[in-house]
Amino acid sequence: MENNGRMDRRRFLAALTAVPLALHGAESAEGILDTHTHFYDPTRPQGVPWPPRQEPRLYRRVLPPDYLALKQPQPVRGTVVVEASPWVEDNQWILDLAREHPFIRGLVGNLPIGTPEFAGHLRKLAENPRFCGVRIRDRKLDEAGFLPDLERLAAANLSLDLVGGREVLAFAGRISARVPRLRVVIDHLAGVRVDGQAPAEDWCASMRALATQPQVYFKVSGLVEGTGRRAGDAPAEPAYYRPVLDFLWQTFGAGRLIYGSNWPVSELYAPLATVQRIAWNYFSSRGAEAQVFWRNAQKVYLR
Repeated sequence: MENNGRMDRRRFLAALTAVPLALHGAESAEGILDTHTHFYDPTRPQGVPWPPRQEPRLYRRVLPPDYLALKQPQPVRGTVVVEASPWVEDNQWILDLAREHPFIRGLVGNLPIGTPEFAGHLRKLAENPRFCGVRIRDRKLDEAGFLPDLERLAAANLSLDLVGGREVLAFAGRISARVPRLRVVIDHLAGVRVDGQAPAEDWCASMRALATQPQVYFKVSGLVEGTGRRAGDAPAEPAYYRPVLDFLWQTFGAGRLIYGSNWPVSELYAPLATVQRIAWNYFSSRGAEAQVFWRNAQKVYLR
């Protein structure tokens, strides 16, 4: 049954691959997979737990057609949604949305890892080949149940996204040492300040240590957010971001960097086209656009 399940997933994804390519006009067999978006609908009867009403620029209906209506320099063939809602049922809401919108290629879910309920939730959701893994914020590696749940993720060929500040880098290193077969993805630059200068040395030192773990990947997301310019006026010049991007390139290389926009949150800082253009200009100049914008994402997320 397990082998049959894997074959079914491969057939499913092979069929799905052709759909976004035809719909969005990518010129090659690859193209962009945006690995960090959020979709939600505050007009649902139950509402949403995130984003808060106090953030009117985000507290609105945000669905795949809204993303696809925005012009970007390069066509995007699909996205991986990262679930910010702590409501377990909202994982299924996204998976149901993906049936209507094949543009959603995967979901990094939000589940209560380290709890008695986690295994059952994971088993049910992982039956859907679009379910990619789980993202967490907290750091409870030594708490009962936490490490076994990480092992469950690895056994299911799923990934773990981590979000937080610089402290999350050491946490990722401990996870990789304890569960070496688990793919770990660091989101949003681990909170580094982006100011046109070389990144902080303490962050760099933690990054170099983490880069020795081969199953750790780094998501190129949160660049404009790192500027702190929430009026939507983050610098659009790619050169402003080069010191951070140079460090990521030198430390992780082309094989372990993955593009993600963090839309619509990124929209608070800069238009989506600016977010993509900054990353595209840099990695295309390195001849690494196929790896960073598609191949690495496929390796990490798509089953």
